[in-house]
Formats: sequence, structure tokens, C-alpha cells
Amino acid sequence: MEKYIEGSFWEELFRIILNWLVSNMPGIIVVFIILFVAIWLLKFFLKRISKIIISRAHKNVKTDASETEKRINTLMGIVLGIGKIIAWIIAIIILLEKFGIDIRPILAGAGIIGLAVGFGAQELVRDFISGFFMLLENQVRTGDVAIINGTGGLVEKIEMRTITLRDFSGVVHVFQNGKINSLSNMTKEWSAMVFDMGVAYKEDPDTVMAIMSEIGEQLRKDPKFGPRILEPIEVFGVNEFANSAVVIRARIKTKPIEQWEIGREYRKRLKKAFDQKGIEIPFPHTTIYWGEKIDALKIKNEKN
Repeated sequence: MEKYIEGSFWEELFRIILNWLVSNMPGIIVVFIILFVAIWLLKFFLKRISKIIISRAHKNVKTDASETEKRINTLMGIVLGIGKIIAWIIAIIILLEKFGIDIRPILAGAGIIGLAVGFGAQELVRDFISGFFMLLENQVRTGDVAIINGTGGLVEKIEMRTITLRDFSGVVHVFQNGKINSLSNMTKEWSAMVFDMGVAYKEDPDTVMAIMSEIGEQLRKDPKFGPRILEPIEVFGVNEFANSAVVIRARIKTKPIEQWEIGREYRKRLKKAFDQKGIEIPFPHTTIYWGEKIDALKIKNEKN
């Protein structure tokens, strides 16, 4: 114990640490510099590649630029994540060698541990495999509006293990890729808004369908909404005889995610057109029967 208290011991320890820092610290600093430069270069090149591909998609008339942008952003995010992991692994291996630690036994042990963990982490492996095929098959991209396991929202992030979804209320939902039983993409390539318009039985269906087509064509020629509509409105005809209305179905095809705003504007214009033309939009009517013997509840309508 006395040698640990003596000043010569601490002086020798300080000298050894100082010598080690002088001989190894520059190398450690260089490793971290190279690591951060490599990550920065990876981000830079990925952004450049993304811009080139997206700009070419904008120039190509046959390609939907927004769809290409979604797919590129999703794939580049995955590539950047994998690149960061590889860069950090290489940096850690170099640092271990700098500290004089033989990494061969560690690598061998990591292989054995990885094999053991692989049997116990079947769910994790399933998530990664499901995420890989989801990206490979282009089922969903960042920026899509999707319904996953019955929950709808905007896809904010796609990773190899999870998908992050934010619903209309702002709530964030995280789903494991391996536990996704149903996935409905509402904004892939094109979207559509379906209208089931109910009018009174006394109205002429041909007249109503003509008004619906006219409003759809006006919306398509509008400079604000027209560029977002892909095709003329499709008025399919009488779809149902409901309790108090004749239901006429129509559909407007739009660019992805544009269907809701287009649908709201179309309904607003159609309501105004129906009011001008005198087309009745019915609402449920209820007839109350009190019975013949309840005279006290009879209502008399007298004019003064």
C-alpha cells in the first residue's frame, strides 16, 4: 500500500499515461475525423444522387416526379443508416487496436454470441426481413398516406425494423415490420375521391349526372385545382336506391394525397350548383303516428 501513496508511483503513472496519449491520441483524433468526414461525404453524395434522379424524373413526362421523390427519399434514408453503422463498426475496431486489444477473439466470440442471439431473436430477424421485402417491392414510401393494421396516417419514417405513422390528430404510431398484417397504401402512383351523391326521388337522374359532370369539368379547368386532377370526372350513374334518396356515384382521379382537398372543393361547388338548379338533397323524414284514440295529442293548424 505504501508504494501507491508514494509520489514516485503517481509520477510514473502520469508519465506512462502521457506517453500513451502522445503516441496514440493523434491516431484516435484522426480516426474520429475520418469517421465524421466519411459520414458527411456519404450524406453529401446521397443528396447529390437524390437531386440528380429527382431532376431527371421532373424532366421525364412519363414519370411521376412525386412518386420517384418518395421512393428515393425512403431508400436513401435506409442507405444512410446502414452506412453510419458500417462506419462506426470500422472506427470501433480501429480504436480497439489502438488500445492494444486483440480483436480476433472478440470477433470469434461475437460470431458465437450472434448465432446464439439469432435463435432467440427470431422476431427481430423477422422484422428486418419484412422491412427488406417491403422496400424491395416498393409497398410504401416516406410521405405516403397508409392504413396499417387498421390505423391510418402519414408515413413519417421507414426503417428496417419499424414504420412510423402519424395520424390526423398528431398521434405517432410505431409498427414492427414483422407484425404488419394489413397495409393499404392510399397514395401510390395516383389517388381517387369517390362521391356518393344522394338526391330526391323526384329529380331526373340524367339532369343530376349532367350537373355533376359540368362541375367536375369546371374544377378540372381551374388553374389551382386542375393540375392536380389526372382525368376527367367519371360519373358512373345510379348506384343505389336508398331509403330517402337516389344515390349517384362518381369518381375523380388525382395526384397522390390531393384527393381530399379536391373532394372538399368539388362538394362545395356541387352544393351551390344544386341550390341554383333547385336540385333537392334529401334528409331523413319521420312520420309519427299517435293512434286513433289519443285525441288529446292531435295537432290543429289554424290560419288567422
